[in-house]
Amino acid sequence: MNPSRKQLVTFAVVGLAVLLVLLKYRHYLLNPWTRDGQVRADVVQITPRVNGPIVKLAIVDNQFVSAGDLLFEIDPRTYAASLAQAQAAYDKAADSYVAQEKQVDSSLAQVNASRAQILQAQSSIRQLDATIAKNKAELERQQELLPLRATSKKSLERAQANYDVSLQQRAGAVATLTQVQADLAQTEAELAKSRATLGAAGDANASLREAKAARDEAALDLEFTRVSAPVDGYITNLNLRLGSQAVANQPALALVDTNSYWVHGFFRETSVGRIAAGDKAIITLMSYPDQPLKGHVNSIGWGIAQQDGSTGFDLLPTINPTFEWIRLAQRVPVRVHLDEVPEEVALRVGTTASVLVETGSGEEQ
Repeated sequence: MNPSRKQLVTFAVVGLAVLLVLLKYRHYLLNPWTRDGQVRADVVQITPRVNGPIVKLAIVDNQFVSAGDLLFEIDPRTYAASLAQAQAAYDKAADSYVAQEKQVDSSLAQVNASRAQILQAQSSIRQLDATIAKNKAELERQQELLPLRATSKKSLERAQANYDVSLQQRAGAVATLTQVQADLAQTEAELAKSRATLGAAGDANASLREAKAARDEAALDLEFTRVSAPVDGYITNLNLRLGSQAVANQPALALVDTNSYWVHGFFRETSVGRIAAGDKAIITLMSYPDQPLKGHVNSIGWGIAQQDGSTGFDLLPTINPTFEWIRLAQRVPVRVHLDEVPEEVALRVGTTASVLVETGSGEEQ
């Protein structure tokens, strides 16, 4: 009995449906897909660097801000006073440095003067030595001539007096040299002390660097009273109010970086082996089901948190009960970069998305 035309059509439709189902299933096997996806972004914790009451709040909750926009201002008066005090201390250190420089110059001038006096005293001694030798020779000549009646006693006495005076003058010159040498040692000690007090010269001087660092720190603290947005983004969960106390190094509000959106797709571990970095991805947001977004796999996670065996109540390990005949596949996070986001699509951190990865498509790029 030949099948009727109606039966043939039915068989053809059923066969086509089965074929489509098989093709869809094959596409699903080849191209991993998950409904467990989340929109993510970098969330910047805005943290003040100084303490103080908030005197200006330039934002409202959920407002968009651009990088550099003022978010809030902490009372600057205390920090302005600290900066003025640090500036005064720096000026005082600079004046003290100049005075110490002048003291070094004065001590150096005294050292040079003492050295000049030593040279002069040594020159005088050499001249006196020559004079003594000359006077001694004259005295000896007069002593030899007197018995011969070739000179007078008065000439001998004058020669003796000249010789004695030259000896006294030399003794005085030696005493002067000794005193000048002692003065030189004292002035050199004072110079060394002045240089030690002054320290390194110019910008390398420790006192100046310390005062400058304190001034710069005070200037930074004053600058930190104005807290600005580091990136473009949205203010989220704003709880600050005028007069609230800002606490240094404690987060005050959150800023969602709008230039950092990505999607985390959590794929079964049985599918991750077919996914590679660079593969094309199609993202469907639950909030925009009719506007699929294009992206590509950026990276694949290398680990997930351990559940069984983690410490629980009374420091005992936590073990989750499982069905012996069912072994559930773990989920591994796959980071998907969004290639382009239409202006009418507003991404929000934590919203749900479906992710389809076209395996092997990364080689085509």
